[in-house]
Amino acid sequence: MTTASPESAHSADVTIIGAGPVGLFAVFECGMLGLTCQIVDSLSEIGGQCTALYPEKPIYDIPAWPEISAGDLINKLQAQAAPFKPSYHLDQKIVSISGKANDWRLFSDKGEHFSSKAIIIAAGAGAFGPNRPPLEGIEEFEGTSVFYMIRNKSMFEGQEIVIAGGGDSAVDWALALADMAEKLTLVHRRAKFRAAPESVSQLHALAESGKIDLCVPAQLSGLDGKDGVLSAVRVRMEDGEERSLPVRYLLPFYGLAASLGPIADWGLELDRHTIRTDPASSLTSTDGIYAIGDIVSYDKKLKLILTGFAEAAQAAHAIYHQIHPDQELHMEYSTTKGLPAA
Repeated sequence: MTTASPESAHSADVTIIGAGPVGLFAVFECGMLGLTCQIVDSLSEIGGQCTALYPEKPIYDIPAWPEISAGDLINKLQAQAAPFKPSYHLDQKIVSISGKANDWRLFSDKGEHFSSKAIIIAAGAGAFGPNRPPLEGIEEFEGTSVFYMIRNKSMFEGQEIVIAGGGDSAVDWALALADMAEKLTLVHRRAKFRAAPESVSQLHALAESGKIDLCVPAQLSGLDGKDGVLSAVRVRMEDGEERSLPVRYLLPFYGLAASLGPIADWGLELDRHTIRTDPASSLTSTDGIYAIGDIVSYDKKLKLILTGFAEAAQAAHAIYHQIHPDQELHMEYSTTKGLPAA
């Protein structure tokens, strides 16, 4: 990867803000049209949430991959983008922009500036952090017994685990860790889960077989332990009964607290914490600025990685026409066109 030096200037046809899966695939789509790309990301590694929050989480809805870990998906997307030689500028965020279509200037919090003809915002959920359960003293156990993300699932082998939450992350990790844990309990405030139906069916099957204990409806009420190591998690059942669950690790998956950060001040049309776009082109309300992935909203938007991949292709083609308005683009499939020579 190319890392920028302080107060340096960088130029490419397209500046992509966000090095998550959708941003990485945008490099490929732009590259296939002969457009050069530079990527800026606030994290120190590429991959966005896939790397920062759940590199070992299995993903099941990537075409041709019945199952792939989030980390492996990022590695493959990076390899797919590599022939087009993108430059990566990590551990910094774009704080302001100026200019217009075909002449944008972007400025980072490290004093670096970038120029490009178009901008693609692929910032996922924006600036994010985990929603922490409101439990007294939880900070003492964070990083030793309480984790909001899983980087190495082998550490949970043969352990007593409590997972809290009812969405896809909580259910998916319960399924992934069920065969590894000595004992695994899933705590949710309702008996109904908000995960994919097939995953919920698998969850109930594991519960019936005794591999997972479902503690529902219930809410976390307290923690017991010392020196950063948990010994028990206290829960309150819907009828008021208090229970103590022996545990070594607590994994709360209550989603992310997200904000647009500086992007909110760029004059784009917003819909709460998302950017409104034209789904046919991924163009925002500002000419020359496009947005793709989870940061985007439009009517009947599906927040799936594969939707973001399609938006990346739409944006790349729209940018080509923006930059080359007088040149006709002859659509070619990748099987016909091939990849650039190394």
